[in-house]
Amino acid sequence: MVTALGRRLRLRRKFHVRQKIRGTPQRPRLNVFRSNKHICAQVIDDDAGRTLAAACTAEAELRAKLPRGSNKEAARAVGALVARRVLEKGIAKVVLDRNGYLYHGRVRALAEGAREAGLEF
Repeated sequence: MVTALGRRLRLRRKFHVRQKIRGTPQRPRLNVFRSNKHICAQVIDDDAGRTLAAACTAEAELRAKLPRGSNKEAARAVGALVARRVLEKGIAKVVLDRNGYLYHGRVRALAEGAREAGLEF
C-alpha cells in the first residue's frame, strides 16, 4: 500500500526527472507506470504528443501467458513486448522515464526486458 508521503515523494522525483527528459521523434520516451496489480509501458513522442507503442499486463495477450501481472517476470515480458512493437516501427533508441519510481524490482526488470529485446537506452 502506498502512503500519502510515499506518493508525494514519488511525484516530486517525477517532476524533477521530467524537467530533463523529453521524447523526440528520433529518441522517444519509454514511460513506465506501476500499480499494485499491473505494470504498463508506453513509448511517447513528446514533440507530436502521441503514443507510438504501448504494452500492459492487463492486455489479454499477456494475461493469458502470465499468472500474475505484478511480478518481475511480468515486467520483463511487458518490456520485451513494448520493445518488439516499437522496433517494428523502426525506432531502436529510447529514453527511459521511470516516472519517479526507484530503478529496482519491476521497473528494472521491465528495462532489462526491453534491452534484451533490442532497445537501446
